[in-house]
Amino acid sequence: MSGIEPRAIVEINQTASRYTSSIVIRVDNRSIDAKSILGLSFTLFGSQAYKLEIYGPDAEEAKAAMTEVFEKHGLSVEVLEG
Repeated sequence: MSGIEPRAIVEINQTASRYTSSIVIRVDNRSIDAKSILGLSFTLFGSQAYKLEIYGPDAEEAKAAMTEVFEKHGLSVEVLEG
């Protein structure tokens, strides 16, 4: 299993931390808080498809920013509508 670049993990975390909305990354049967650098470090791998669940007052802005950062690093992402 090859992990994604550390700078991608840091950028995902920093982007998520700019928003008050809850940002959860779903991969396989796991849920990862995107604001937890430790959680991201142990669970994100480049070849997986990720799903984002984003809820809160600035959710629309967070969805756009998170999608952009995932795509920037070549990671497959789907934003789940709730």
